[in-house]
Amino acid sequence: QVQLVESGGGLVQAGGSLRLSCAASGRTSSTYVMSWFRQAPGKERECVARISRSGGSTYYADSVKGRFTISRDNANNTLYLQMNNLKPEDTAVYYCNGRAAVGPDYWGQGTQVTVSS
Repeated sequence: QVQLVESGGGLVQAGGSLRLSCAASGRTSSTYVMSWFRQAPGKERECVARISRSGGSTYYADSVKGRFTISRDNANNTLYLQMNNLKPEDTAVYYCNGRAAVGPDYWGQGTQVTVSS
């Protein structure tokens, strides 16, 4: 089992940057494929970025490609999401997710990102 705690959200103007962090405790996070999801009011939760266990492979949703960068530090059990050129439509609660080959998904409590125009 792993516990996930996000941090780094906040209020930023359009065009600005934020870096989200997700600290993992418990079972070694390198066991898990890690992802960032977001959920805006009235919308479904969507995956915006995913990174493989080694960090060698990444996926980005089209809406964030070229602006967001996902990375992980397995030695320190931390996942990151660097978000640049933020847009008002990026406003959402951002969640860290961990998925192993078998077993349940693990989720953090979420961190709010608000982008003002």
